[in-house]
Amino acid sequence: MKQFILVLSFFFIMGAISAQNQSIIMDIYPGEIPFQKVSQVKEVSEVDGITRISNVQVPQIQVFLPAKSSATGQAVIICPGGGYGILAYDWEGTDIAKWLNSHGIAGIVLKYRLPSAVTQTSPHLVPMSDGQQAIRLVRHHAEEWNIDPDKIGIMGFSAGGHLASTLGTHFDSGNPGADDPILHQSSRPDFMILGYPVVSFNKTFTHIGSRNNLLGENPEAKWVSYFSNEEQIRADTPPTFIFHSQDDTGVPVKHSLMFYQGLVEKNIPAEMHLYPLGKHGYALSINKEGT
Repeated sequence: MKQFILVLSFFFIMGAISAQNQSIIMDIYPGEIPFQKVSQVKEVSEVDGITRISNVQVPQIQVFLPAKSSATGQAVIICPGGGYGILAYDWEGTDIAKWLNSHGIAGIVLKYRLPSAVTQTSPHLVPMSDGQQAIRLVRHHAEEWNIDPDKIGIMGFSAGGHLASTLGTHFDSGNPGADDPILHQSSRPDFMILGYPVVSFNKTFTHIGSRNNLLGENPEAKWVSYFSNEEQIRADTPPTFIFHSQDDTGVPVKHSLMFYQGLVEKNIPAEMHLYPLGKHGYALSINKEGT
């Protein structure tokens, strides 16, 4: 009898763990997708140690919710990195969401569209549009998902950090007159978490791949400035947590330093952790030396 109870307990525990790993996948636009062209391009997902997604055509969120008994009411929308060319979807996305769940925080992975002149009319505006819509959508579903609508943050890694910092510097309070109730919601994140982020498109230290993929090889000066987010910090930019490594040769630590300085100048609460070693792209730092 004792052995039976132990076996039953094991299956109960495993069932609970399995239930926690379940997720909700939702298209972020209920109707027409903005800036989208009709094309034959299909989404591609490749797995080689990391799941890499490219050619996203239908942007979505994947929602991982903690058990109600442990839920803090906080939620984090996660923007995986990949240089605006791919999404490191598990490494800097779903793995992070599951880790957040273990701390009672809803983790919501944003599968945003990557800039493409073939499939989009204004490629440089597409990731930002998808991110703003995701924030509005999560606020719209906050009560249903046991989330506090005033505790919804944004998190991003590398180029996903650029998107996150874009969302923290370019937002609005919503349109209460819109027919779509989702658009009534504010697109301002309540806090930001930036991991080894691309922040600036200043050509002297930018991550040129991210800049070229978003703006093209010969971008207009106005868009370089618009998406150099250290220049766009506002008085109501949300509190921010930043981490970066000093030996990062992919995205120089100067990106984080410039953004932190701008936050301090605007008296915005900010915390930054710089590590001497770590290089780039370490996510949760699993099986990585020096981080």
